[in-house]
Amino acid sequence: MDDIETRLREAADNCIKHYGAWQTDKKLGADRDALMEAIHELRKVAARLEIDIAVSERTDMASRPLPIPPHRSSNRRSQSGPADDNLGNDADDSFGNQQPDDSGQQPRSNAGRDPRRAGGGHRRHTGGGGGGNRGGGHQG
Repeated sequence: MDDIETRLREAADNCIKHYGAWQTDKKLGADRDALMEAIHELRKVAARLEIDIAVSERTDMASRPLPIPPHRSSNRRSQSGPADDNLGNDADDSFGNQQPDDSGQQPRSNAGRDPRRAGGGHRRHTGGGGGGNRGGGHQG
């Protein structure tokens, strides 16, 4: 038996013994404290066992390394022909906003629109509903 197995058996046996003592008289503080200490020792042994498992998995993984997949841009280059470093950055910024091209013209989605009206413009409110004005008549 190795060290971890010995510690695991002793901690489990000790935990079972203290659990039985605590079950007979749950009001006794000393039995409760002894049981808590035995549970703590059992947790420490279990943590040591988990570490050993992780170490053995790591050495197994080192013997068969994971293949490194090609970068996703290499798939696009093979489909679209010549390499383009700005692939995907042509028409928008990182927020999805369309950008003007090199000629300085507006993006296609805004072409032919009055830039002052693109956002809906300023609208004048003419009565109706009262809105947030609680203090009397509406002045328009």
